[in-house]
Amino acid sequence: MCTRAHAPFRAGQGREPPLTVHHLNQLLLACSVVLLVAVAAVRVSSRSGLPSLLVYLGIGVLMGQDGIGHIQFDSAEVTQVMGYAALVVILTEGGLGTKWKEIRPVLPSASVLATAGVAVSVGVTAAGAHYLVGLEWRQALIIGAVVSSTDAAAVFSVLRKVPLPARVTGTLEAESGFNDAPVVILVAAFSTAGPIEHWYVLLGEITLELAIGAAIGLAVGLIGAWGLRHVALPASGLYPIAVMAIAVTAYAAGSLAHGSGFLAVYLASVLLGNAKLPHWPATRGFAEGLGWIAQIGMFVVLGLLVTPHELGDDVWPALVIGLVLTMVARPLSVVTSLTPFRTPWQEQTLLSWAGLRGAVPIILATIPMVNGVAGSRRVFNIVFVLVVVYTLLQGPTLPWLARKLRLGERGGAADLGIESAPLERLRGHLLSITVPEGSRMHGVEVNELRLPPGAAVTLVVREGKSFVPLPTTVLRWGDELLVVATDPVRDAAERRLRAVAHGGKLAGWLGTDGAGSSR
Repeated sequence: MCTRAHAPFRAGQGREPPLTVHHLNQLLLACSVVLLVAVAAVRVSSRSGLPSLLVYLGIGVLMGQDGIGHIQFDSAEVTQVMGYAALVVILTEGGLGTKWKEIRPVLPSASVLATAGVAVSVGVTAAGAHYLVGLEWRQALIIGAVVSSTDAAAVFSVLRKVPLPARVTGTLEAESGFNDAPVVILVAAFSTAGPIEHWYVLLGEITLELAIGAAIGLAVGLIGAWGLRHVALPASGLYPIAVMAIAVTAYAAGSLAHGSGFLAVYLASVLLGNAKLPHWPATRGFAEGLGWIAQIGMFVVLGLLVTPHELGDDVWPALVIGLVLTMVARPLSVVTSLTPFRTPWQEQTLLSWAGLRGAVPIILATIPMVNGVAGSRRVFNIVFVLVVVYTLLQGPTLPWLARKLRLGERGGAADLGIESAPLERLRGHLLSITVPEGSRMHGVEVNELRLPPGAAVTLVVREGKSFVPLPTTVLRWGDELLVVATDPVRDAAERRLRAVAHGGKLAGWLGTDGAGSSR
């Protein structure tokens, strides 16, 4: 995350001195201080409604050559490598948290929005950059492709307090997970030397890379989930490590096979996240922590790469291109993609405004810099200003717009978290459940759970005290339950617990079966 300043080597060898223990100590101190400042800044950003990416970018700028840190850092290659690595972790964390029940109904529409919608956005934005700002076509196409990728982390960081309908949430999650892949391919194609290929050749390459990435991601995800469900590891801490390793394997295998590694890692992570793996809360917490570290490191490095005193001439072009993107290109891509699916206009309006840009566009803007495209530094500056300005504009207004469109309210009981620990020698599972506030399991007697034969509530922890429940023990919000279930009835026991959490003790009799619930 932290970067050593590129000070000249006094010994005249023409290279940097080796990293010593003293340098390591300095590096660790700087990195830990930056992490602590970034963690503290999350509270400020969450209360103000601004995505935390702006805070992290600001930290990087302050540490840079025009800031108080005076760190000289201008390596686009290092930034690109670190950005790609961070994106793998972020997509993994996002995929693990994606609920299949929410994205399954919107997969067709989200896929169209992430492909055909991207094409519309690229074309309209590039035309605006060329005719209104005067950029030559290659630069205009690069900018159009770079800013056509939405960022789930930026969107949901400002929507934490405004729950949305499942269809809107699922569309945003699926689109942000899918559209990185075609955009990366487009930016790489536009940034290569020589003439840009015919559109049908480019379309064929994109289709092939997406197909390879999807196939590898699904295969790795299915094999990995099957293995983790059937092999009991000796320590619970190994499960999070194994899940992250499987996801990274999907990315690396997809990329080495000349497919879309980003699509592969996202699909593999979605499969792993919905596979009811053992010790799931610990795995989610581990992945979320790595995701935060990846975001902080990525944005700080991007802030270091920026030279603020060079941005003055690029502010006006960034505002114009951003206006075309926000008010014309994004709404047109949403309407064109979602109207055939009869998506209500309120949802289309919110999805149009929710196309926040975050880390991905700034990272992608380093590709033409690495490839030596003429004017690539200006492209990077324009993208940086565009992301900052329009995140400041769109971020705080998203919750307000959701409420005005009456999309900011969604009832229903809180979801029930279930952690499963395998008991390999006993051929069973120990399920740990916490009854959340709002759950309809509150007030239900243990015998009214009607768990399948082979499953039983063995312990209840209430207000720090544990006891063995009676069949007539009434459950309350905040209770922690330990349920022992044999292998054959584990899934049925989980389904029944979720059904009661959402439908109460009459679940199943009143048409509530818990199918809509998830981990």
